[in-house]
Amino acid sequence: MKISEVAEILNAVVLTGGDKLDYDIESACGSDMMSDVLAYVKDQGVLLTGLMNVQVIRTLLMMDMNCVVFVRGKIPAEGIVEFAEENGVVVLQTKLPMFEACGRLYAAGLGHACEEMAVADEQ
Repeated sequence: MKISEVAEILNAVVLTGGDKLDYDIESACGSDMMSDVLAYVKDQGVLLTGLMNVQVIRTLLMMDMNCVVFVRGKIPAEGIVEFAEENGVVVLQTKLPMFEACGRLYAAGLGHACEEMAVADEQ
């Protein structure tokens, strides 16, 4: 799925990375805990979060992810957006709550990036 499709499905506003909307995304992860992202995310997909700090962008960079969706209508501070833009990260913003945003992407065929977490929860 292209980032442009993610933006369309989520009725999202593109805050940075408009030139990267044709990049492919194969998975998604919804989390407000960057420690979970670092521990469990194995695919370089899109991160959906309501967390509003620069650590979100730093986490994406460490994980070789290139797209974040800020949910619940939250608007990131200018410093976050600038840091993302400087580092080539696509930033989207949607009014949808995280649960609905993740559900829409899943229904559209996007897989989840947290394979080990799903297995760990079953045990």
